[in-house]
Amino acid sequence: MSDGARVVDTADVGSPTEDLLLEAVDITMRFGGVTALEDVSLQVPADQIIGLVGPNGAGKTTLFGVLSGLLRPRSGSVLMNGSDVTSRSPQHRAHLGLSRTFQRLELFSELTVREHLVVARRVKRKRHNFFFDLTGFGERSDSDEAEAVDATMELLGLADVAEQPATAVPLGTGRLVEVGRALAAEPTVVLLDEPSSGLDEHETAQLADALRRVRADRGTSFVLVEHNVDLVLDLSDRVTVLDFGRVLTEGTPTEIRNSPEVQAAYFGAPVETP
Repeated sequence: MSDGARVVDTADVGSPTEDLLLEAVDITMRFGGVTALEDVSLQVPADQIIGLVGPNGAGKTTLFGVLSGLLRPRSGSVLMNGSDVTSRSPQHRAHLGLSRTFQRLELFSELTVREHLVVARRVKRKRHNFFFDLTGFGERSDSDEAEAVDATMELLGLADVAEQPATAVPLGTGRLVEVGRALAAEPTVVLLDEPSSGLDEHETAQLADALRRVRADRGTSFVLVEHNVDLVLDLSDRVTVLDFGRVLTEGTPTEIRNSPEVQAAYFGAPVETP
């Protein structure tokens, strides 16, 4: 290929390296007789945004399920910081620094924006428990949590709506609340599942700016699944394209934008050959 993006041969993917926070190696996933993923590999280095795109049914959501521990692959491995976590639970992976959002937004009407983040932080870090209440460390823990939650809300632009019911804010703000919950325990990697779904252009721009601020401030890595390809190409360091459960190509946003394979997968355009 003359454009720089490449059709991936899984033999090209090297062994795990220490700077990879999350890695999928030769993942195959089948549901009955249907192959949802076949020999899919993905690498997430520290302090990077990795885009994951593909037509409907390409396997993006299935791969997120495998990465997060909700699904066990037929073959292949998932590694975090070089350690095999393929058989480990979502809770164990969360303890190691993995978090995620879901496409369907579910907020609680009885909780404020701030309370959503506080609850998420306490659940994920297991900080609010009987021991802290009994020994008197709870107050100090609550103070630390409040500062951490305030910092996250400031990064996401949620400080002005902190005391509002989460279900009363606009959809774009609600999406940021969901991102805030995922960031509550200060993970190293966040899987973002269609975070711009339902957002208008202005709200999408606000989301993109918020993710950039989080990355710049904390060095958090993101894996971004999106139908909004322009958003993915604008935010990502590298992009992997899935098609029919296989890695079609991967490369920089510029390489992906100019890839004839991607054009064919999305728009049915003929693949140009040299």
